[in-house]
Amino acid sequence: MTADELQTLIEDATADYAAGESSAALAKLARATASVPDSFEAWHALAEVHFSLRQLEAALAAAVRAHAIRPTDLFINTTLSRIWMERGDKARAEHFGAQAKIAGWRDQLKNPNTAPSL
Repeated sequence: MTADELQTLIEDATADYAAGESSAALAKLARATASVPDSFEAWHALAEVHFSLRQLEAALAAAVRAHAIRPTDLFINTTLSRIWMERGDKARAEHFGAQAKIAGWRDQLKNPNTAPSL
C-alpha cells in the first residue's frame, strides 16, 4: 500500500465514522494497520474510534501501538490519558496528561510563532 493509498484509506475511515458508519470505519482502519503496521496515523485513528464507541480494551491496545511508534506525540498522549481516566486509573491518566503537556511545550519551543498570545 502506498503512502497516498494509506492516507486515503484513513480519510475514508474517518468520513465513514463521521457519517455513523462505525463498522466500515473500523474495517478500513483494521486494513490500514494490517497493511502498514508502523502507521501512527492509522493506529491513532483506530484508538479514537474504539474510544468513542466505549470499546476501551481495543482503544487501549491501538493507542499503545501508536504510542510505541511516536511516544512524544501530544495527541497520542492525550488519547492515552483519556482512555486511562475512563478506565478509572487516575495515576496513569495523569502520567499521560503530563506527557501531553510536555509535548505541547516542546512544540511551542520549536515553533514559537504558533504559540497562543497572552
